[in-house]
Amino acid sequence: MAEKTIRVATDVGGTFTDLVAFETDEKGVARIITAKSDTTPPNFEQGVLNVLDKAGLDPSSVDFLAHGTTVVINALTERKGVKVGLITTEGFRDTLEIARGNRPDFFNLHYEKPEPFVPRYLRRELPGRMSYRGEEMAALELSGLQAILDDFKADGVEAVAISFLHSYANPEHEQAVLAKVKELWPEVSAVASHQITREWREYERTNTAVLSAYVQPIAERYLSRLAGGLKDKGFDRNLYIMQSNCGVESLDVVTQIPITMVESGPASGFWGAAELGKLIGEPNVLALDIGGTTAKCSLIEDGQVKIMTDYWIERERTTAGYPIMVPVVDLVEIGNGGGSIAWVDDFGKLHVGPQSAGAAPGPAAYGRGGTNATTTDANLWLGRINRDYFCGGEVEADMASTEEAITTVGEKLGVDAAEAARGIIRIANNNMVNALKLVSLNRGHDPRDFTLVAFGGGGAMHAVALAAELGVRKVVVPAAAAVFSAWGMMMSDLRRDYFVTRLADLKPGAAAGLETVFAETEARARAQFEREGVDAGKVKFLRYGKFRYQNQEHTTEVLLEEGAITDERLAAIEVDFHETYEREYTYRLDAPVEMVGIHLVASAEVGKLTMAKREPTGADTKLALKGQRSVDYALEGVHEASIYDGTKLESGMTFTGPAIVEDPGTTTVIHPGNRVEVDGYGNLHIHLKG
Repeated sequence: MAEKTIRVATDVGGTFTDLVAFETDEKGVARIITAKSDTTPPNFEQGVLNVLDKAGLDPSSVDFLAHGTTVVINALTERKGVKVGLITTEGFRDTLEIARGNRPDFFNLHYEKPEPFVPRYLRRELPGRMSYRGEEMAALELSGLQAILDDFKADGVEAVAISFLHSYANPEHEQAVLAKVKELWPEVSAVASHQITREWREYERTNTAVLSAYVQPIAERYLSRLAGGLKDKGFDRNLYIMQSNCGVESLDVVTQIPITMVESGPASGFWGAAELGKLIGEPNVLALDIGGTTAKCSLIEDGQVKIMTDYWIERERTTAGYPIMVPVVDLVEIGNGGGSIAWVDDFGKLHVGPQSAGAAPGPAAYGRGGTNATTTDANLWLGRINRDYFCGGEVEADMASTEEAITTVGEKLGVDAAEAARGIIRIANNNMVNALKLVSLNRGHDPRDFTLVAFGGGGAMHAVALAAELGVRKVVVPAAAAVFSAWGMMMSDLRRDYFVTRLADLKPGAAAGLETVFAETEARARAQFEREGVDAGKVKFLRYGKFRYQNQEHTTEVLLEEGAITDERLAAIEVDFHETYEREYTYRLDAPVEMVGIHLVASAEVGKLTMAKREPTGADTKLALKGQRSVDYALEGVHEASIYDGTKLESGMTFTGPAIVEDPGTTTVIHPGNRVEVDGYGNLHIHLKG
């Protein structure tokens, strides 16, 4: 009998905790298991253990386990971290408060900057100074450190952040302070900025160190409880944690700098979309993830997910938010999901989100005491969701509460319940279209050149309407779309992104210096992997350069071809920069180009899944037909739709809308005239008419 291997991925979302497991043998995937259970704040690890039980999986039999979580972003946005003390260069304690002047609400004379996570009395200084070239201008003086730590102890500080001027160029002063803090106060949680990033920009780097310190004890306790709970149930392998850069990382590394998993959950979904695109021959993808609380989207070009470090949380029209300088997938996130609440303002205008009903009490239809109408309630009322197969048949839809909630919205608008529900769907769709435009049109990309891959519990419900609005000709709904983010973890490598600031003019004679920076960083990456038992021969690299026109402030990232950088290649690199810059900003300059830094991606496989394609069986599509139902398509009116059982659809089956595909985790709404094909991996390919 062939030896079987079980690979599991779990993803903790704001509403649900998802699981996908693949049982494989020498012939490929033998069995796929999916499950969802309620997320269990504040003890999120319990939700993971619950979903393993629900899936009928014994942790002792699991060979590979990857985990994604919202615990870091939740701790930040809900202000549930710990008290932090900051140690910085003499004269620079107020960098955190000065922040940046490019505030979004520019003409508001009463604008107030976001309050720093560390109050001024807990921001302390030490003498010592590095230059921007990494040369020591003044020696570090540690004699005052003991008094600083004594004050921190007296004030109840639980974590210390260390950020010194120009430590991106030379971290010796930070390293010395970090070592001394651990010697003088071994039990305190401490992190230095160079451990997280080696890029310049003092405010962003300092704030990143502070936020990492703020969540470090919380994340450490959570990951420790999760690892302990799994170990108690017999799991004795390495636990891998999903990172914001679309790769997984070992538990030990993540525990030291947990801020790297700030967008852990969304990243895995977008990586999955990129891998799925390669699998089905669609390298250019608009990826859309609609969950219970939020909708997130990202653009994938030529199979590559874009990673950036210019990431901010809580950045809105009226507030600057907070920067986090870690590698994060380039995404846009809005407060629109299945649980988003519909409400009418004082001027009689309908809104959807960003407030969410969450898992408890949830939408009115859950019957758990929720009284607010949500996007899910509207979809249910319009017949898009099957009231007799609500939540995969696990929940009996409370139609009376749904009607009452939607009618209340309608009364405020002066319309009936059906029209109110249509309005909720249209407003939600409009919000999501705007988000998709931000990652496509606003970045110089035509959405008509891309395929929309929609996943999450609500992705397939809205995808076709969004595609029609954007002019997209094809929508792909992945198999097991409701737990697709967990699937994406299965396709992820052990990955690290290295950003190094190094200024150099792009002119003859500069190639040797650029190649040296890359070579040194690659050697550092190999050494780090080797220390963790990863064969150096398995490590692969991708090189990016960060370039700008001379005298500009910010950079544009360009993927560099394989091979050593030579003076002969510099001209081609400059051409690539001009083209990339023009596509994003619609113009180019006749000006010298300079490199500001490098971005090196180092990756190694640690149990990546290989998917096997199934050939068409020739089975009749009617075998999956459940019946007919009247469905309100909002803009296209009411139609009798064919209802298909998603679990019975097989490779090669085709049908035409109006139709609905139902499986336990999600519902796919197929509009009139759409043509649908099922591919060899179980994905739905929806071709829009026109």
